[in-house]
Amino acid sequence: MRPMATDEVTGRASGRTAIEAIGLGRRHRRRWALRDCTFRLPAGRICALVGPGGAGKTTLFSLASGLIRPSEGTVRVGGAAPDTAAGRARVAHLTQGKPLYPRLTVAETLRLGRELNPGRWDGRCAERVVQEGRMPLGARVGALSGGQRTLLGLALAFARRPELLLLDEPLAGLDPLVRHRVTALLLAQAAEHGTTVVLSSDLLAELDGVCDYLLVLGGGRMRLAGEIDDVIGAHALVLGAHRDGALPPAVAAHTVIDTQTSGRHFTAVVRRKGAVAAGPWETVEPSLEELLLAYLRAPDAPALIAPSAEPVSARWRRRPGNKPGIPGMPRNGPPGPTGRTGGWKGPPGGAAGTRYDHHSGKGAAA
Repeated sequence: MRPMATDEVTGRASGRTAIEAIGLGRRHRRRWALRDCTFRLPAGRICALVGPGGAGKTTLFSLASGLIRPSEGTVRVGGAAPDTAAGRARVAHLTQGKPLYPRLTVAETLRLGRELNPGRWDGRCAERVVQEGRMPLGARVGALSGGQRTLLGLALAFARRPELLLLDEPLAGLDPLVRHRVTALLLAQAAEHGTTVVLSSDLLAELDGVCDYLLVLGGGRMRLAGEIDDVIGAHALVLGAHRDGALPPAVAAHTVIDTQTSGRHFTAVVRRKGAVAAGPWETVEPSLEELLLAYLRAPDAPALIAPSAEPVSARWRRRPGNKPGIPGMPRNGPPGPTGRTGGWKGPPGGAAGTRYDHHSGKGAAA
């Protein structure tokens, strides 16, 4: 797990909000790209935004950056509307297409960024990123590699010193070395300046160890939101043998998100209602990738919004039945001795013989 800077821990304890959406919706002609989307992203996180194609990820980014306006509901960035001067000053948005002028040189691109952001431009930051990407200042943008163009786009975004950085598929199409370089830059930016980073990516394995907060969209709605450790801790991965194609009653008693079978063996991701009873099966903690794949394969699974992801605005009123106290998911408070907020302390009830270990799901004996 990544280390945290003092500024970031302080930002978490202060309860500041990076993004708050209430009933947010955006309609494109006859189709809703986003509908009834309600969540809160605390400040100081590196957040993974995950969802299948058409789930509304790009639309959410465009709404949060003020590029488009909502058809219904509200969204705020740091308490300000995104399409106001105060909102625009807080946000930097790097779209998937990385819109840069191909005929300009690297030096001319940086100079343009400085002219467009008077009073907010950090030239030294931009130059460090350019040097990290080994980009000659006289090289034209159109002649750069895909990884170099990504790094140049990040240099422009970082140099604006945003409070909120939105990155739409920044790792797509990059080789492993460049992906490692990009993620290292993101971690350094968040640690040094307490920047809230929202990273959209389909490379699920790359998110583990980089992000500490999770937002999962599906069908234009928020389906999973909260601290990654807490969200994972609210679930269990159960591996064992089944009879007649049915899960054992002790496993089926929990909220089953997804089940995969191979011969007489099953692998199930469940949202726990207390501890999973001991039996002729193995119970472990799912990895982030396993959890995300389970929710992506099960679009009708009930949503889970952690207490830390619930809006705090006075306009928000809790719906009947939407109450705290989700098993395995404590309400996040001030940072503990390790610098992390909340954190899963173990299964409620602590049934004997039940193991909760991190497991990749590969090569496990039923």
